[in-house]
Amino acid sequence: MSALPAISAEAMEAALRARLAPTVLQVIDESHQHAGHAGANGTGFGTHFRVRIAAPEFAGRARVARHRLVYDALQDFIDQGVHAIAIEVL
Repeated sequence: MSALPAISAEAMEAALRARLAPTVLQVIDESHQHAGHAGANGTGFGTHFRVRIAAPEFAGRARVARHRLVYDALQDFIDQGVHAIAIEVL
């Protein structure tokens, strides 16, 4: 059984690249902006992220289906405690 990747913007970016082969991708850790909010872990890292992404896989799919592909690619991170992911499909 392989170890799960640590929660970081870089690890999430790697997972999205491997799963969706995006043409544009930016993953931003915005956790520091959510200090004291639900899901914040007190460190300012690893709980709230923004994903800006464009991928051929999104062609012809509805917004909900595009978001589902992103969530599916990041499920391991969600299971580890990522509280929020804002998705901007470009």
